[in-house]
Amino acid sequence: MKHPRKKSPAHLAYIRQLPCLVCGDNTSVQAAHVRYGNRVFAKRDTGMGEKPDDRWTVPLCGEHHREQHQMNEKAFWAKYEKAPLFFSLILWGATGDVEAGEQIIREAQ
Repeated sequence: MKHPRKKSPAHLAYIRQLPCLVCGDNTSVQAAHVRYGNRVFAKRDTGMGEKPDDRWTVPLCGEHHREQHQMNEKAFWAKYEKAPLFFSLILWGATGDVEAGEQIIREAQ
């Protein structure tokens, strides 16, 4: 069942100001939505043609964002040993504070 998507243009703009969660590059960063669900994070799976709420986003450079879409999403995150749901919630809590967001990403590297 589709649910109305909760949008936050301000949060997406904040995410785009941060370095890539995977490689740390800070050029052409995109807000990448994490589609898979996990009950521990109270995140449901997102259906086909449906984006998750904007709080479930992490910063990815264009190259890694394309790769995320080209392969199984869980395999993508396992390949880089990142926990995107964890980081999306931490960044959601820090939204608007670019310095804090940059520190969070640096510590994830």
